[in-house]
Amino acid sequence: MVKNQFIPIALTVVVFGALCSLLYGFILLLNRFTGTDILLQVRWGDVLVGLTIYLKTSVDFALLIGNLMAAYDGVKNRIAIEIGTAVGNALGTLIVLTIWNFFRDVEWLLALMIFIAALVLLRLAQDGFEHVHQWDAKFPSWFKTFSGGLESTLTKINSFVAPVLKYIIPHPTLKPTKGLTFIGLFVASFTIPFILGLDDFAGYVPLFSIVNVFGFAIGVFLGHMVLNMALFISPKKTITAVKNPLISFAGSIVFIGLAVWGFWEVYKILFLH
Repeated sequence: MVKNQFIPIALTVVVFGALCSLLYGFILLLNRFTGTDILLQVRWGDVLVGLTIYLKTSVDFALLIGNLMAAYDGVKNRIAIEIGTAVGNALGTLIVLTIWNFFRDVEWLLALMIFIAALVLLRLAQDGFEHVHQWDAKFPSWFKTFSGGLESTLTKINSFVAPVLKYIIPHPTLKPTKGLTFIGLFVASFTIPFILGLDDFAGYVPLFSIVNVFGFAIGVFLGHMVLNMALFISPKKTITAVKNPLISFAGSIVFIGLAVWGFWEVYKILFLH
């Protein structure tokens, strides 16, 4: 299996290197237009944070890529899937990075962006509980009560903000269209990762005050490369791993914490400066 996937797997490394080079050049360009530069310094802790958080939010990516791989076999199709998903994810990341780079010098706009990001994190946290329910029978009653209470609270909050948030987190279908050409498959592979890349990276804005954005973005790109490699080698095992209920629960707790931190950052920006 691995031997048959050598070209797509090698391509993931090439695409990762190309996207990191694009990110470096893009940040150099952004730094020409703002007073505060984004540091072009790679700190491995920042890369690890980006990698870890990406893999936690990668369930939709894994399902999309797995479905496309099941519907479109062969090396040529795998190449279209790899390039399309990687470029879509990267472009969504770069757009959010651009918006943040210009907004951060205007306090009320930065506060608005962080507030929206915190709402996105609460929506992502709720999504994580979907996989916890799959193992309900294996968990003790206190854990089910605790997780159920958290999910119920998140559902109420997210229902209240849903009229606004629905324009930020759309829910496109993850089912692949049949009979696509190479170009059509590339476009299909690009679209959903682009949307998810926008949503997920926007949710990480509260982190940008403590992590170096350059290293964090590299970690996100690296996470996509690792996920694609694993999917090319063993799609079923990879999808099972990223849907692990304990990982989903832990990730949801982290997202709730980041959201609360984001709301605190908004309060400090607006009222304590």
